[in-house]
Amino acid sequence: MMNKTLSKEQFNTLLEQLRVPAELNKEELFDCYEFAHENAVKLVDAKVFGDVQNINDIILILYLVNEYGFYFSVNKNDEDKDLALSKITSVALDKYFTNEHLDFRNAKFTSKFSPAISTIELYLNFILGILKKFPQKNPQETLLVDIASKAFSVSKAITSLIVSGFETEAFSTWRTLHEMECILILINKYGESVVQSYLKHMRYALAYRGAIPSKEETDAEFVKIKDEMHKLDLKSKDMKKFIEYGWLTSIPKYNEDPTFKFNFRDGVEKLAGLSQYSKVYEMASEIAHSSPLLIYSQSQYYYRLTILEVYESFFRLEKVFSDIYLKRIDKDESERYIAMRNVYYSTLHVIYQNESRLFLSQNNKQEKRPQ
Repeated sequence: MMNKTLSKEQFNTLLEQLRVPAELNKEELFDCYEFAHENAVKLVDAKVFGDVQNINDIILILYLVNEYGFYFSVNKNDEDKDLALSKITSVALDKYFTNEHLDFRNAKFTSKFSPAISTIELYLNFILGILKKFPQKNPQETLLVDIASKAFSVSKAITSLIVSGFETEAFSTWRTLHEMECILILINKYGESVVQSYLKHMRYALAYRGAIPSKEETDAEFVKIKDEMHKLDLKSKDMKKFIEYGWLTSIPKYNEDPTFKFNFRDGVEKLAGLSQYSKVYEMASEIAHSSPLLIYSQSQYYYRLTILEVYESFFRLEKVFSDIYLKRIDKDESERYIAMRNVYYSTLHVIYQNESRLFLSQNNKQEKRPQ
């Protein structure tokens, strides 16, 4: 049976619960809602959008509220109020039915309730909640926190893409996660000298991109860049590589081995001790650059591969988190984290081993995991 229209009292209570801005005219919004709900019922009865059972009032109202706020923010002098409200209601109805009931969805191999997703999501949310309490966005003091927070956030983005059926997009996003984990590992391992070098090259990058407002400051940065490049016997064509990867020279191991280079694969990744991922990274890069791998990909293969890669990256990131941040949080919070870890960390490894077996069995006669 179709749900009934909300009363004005119920409607106003719902607006309060949704924290709708007080300046919006609630009388006009209620009129829009009544008209929208009435027409929505007619569309459902006529099965215009298939077998829709009920109207989700909350979603419908959210479309109405946002359309209303947007319309009058860009049409401040609209004289025909009735016509304006009719337009708002019509657009909200279109979006409600098209986005909620005709929403294009890729084929999915999992859901947010699957233990492979829900367990790592729980862990990520717990860690991000802790990191949120640390000072951030002050690179001189908070570089490690900033990179760690972004890496765990990107991990969440990857699981969201997987759940939504965007396996190749999730895999190409893992490429970014892998870059961040390598950088975090190096900064954590080598400490303050690498931090300062990394920050210096961040400023070089700002100058190179024209993001420093002062021309004098920009010119001064280029003087430093050219001076350092001269000492390293680099040519003008090497400037971009030096700006992006020159901070690696602050790592003693880089200067001891001539096989290290100013790039990710033979520089950052190799110094971080993760060269075994170079082929996987290369594949993710091809997908990120819209190669035929993206267009003609085997979705299930990339689903399983991405799950494995994000889990492996997470294990490494969690180790850095445990090594650094558990020493900085108070005793109660540390104990809560350890208690959570004792329950779920072993479960993550069980899930990972199971996913590895599934990947091998499903791809035994097909494409193998890159080595």
